[in-house]
Amino acid sequence: MNEIAMTVFAPIYPVIAKNALIATEITRGVCLDVGSGPAMLAMAVAREAPEMDVVAFDFSNDSREIAMDNIRKAHLENRIRTAAGDVHAMPFEDGYADLIVSRGSMFFWENLKDAFREIYRVLSPRGATYIGGGFGSLELRERVISEMLKRDPQWDCYTKEKTGEDGVKRFEDMFGELGCDAYRIINDETGFWLVILKHN
Repeated sequence: MNEIAMTVFAPIYPVIAKNALIATEITRGVCLDVGSGPAMLAMAVAREAPEMDVVAFDFSNDSREIAMDNIRKAHLENRIRTAAGDVHAMPFEDGYADLIVSRGSMFFWENLKDAFREIYRVLSPRGATYIGGGFGSLELRERVISEMLKRDPQWDCYTKEKTGEDGVKRFEDMFGELGCDAYRIINDETGFWLVILKHN
């Protein structure tokens, strides 16, 4: 995963980071990258938002070790720290993060409703999320998929079945149940992204 993230997928992370900062209009405070894996998105956010402290958070201790190595090699250890834990019960206080980002992770969460309840708890007042999946742009999507299919003809972009009209309705219903009344669902060439805004 780390090798692919640092080669085939590498160009998407700066674009996704920029898209996240534009969509949420949040460029300072604490950014939490949930399901950060090798910390590629965390590092991209740190570079794009120099006034933001970033936490790369992942369930896997192995991923955390890889992330720490990548962060050191990028000389970003003074900007990014790592943490390990479960998205369904995060070790952060209420209102901890001003921006919560995640790319690709939510499609593997065991219970989306519990995970988003926890994300909403950890989100600060006037904070926002940029959570979902995608490649940042249509051009990057086509390039990455083409390269991945060369490497593995059986490879599939797993987000397709999760982000259709049924997926949008499912998230709308879930956010209503969770009391998240301010949100946007982006489903375009940049990918499928959930922008939750917390006003109190």
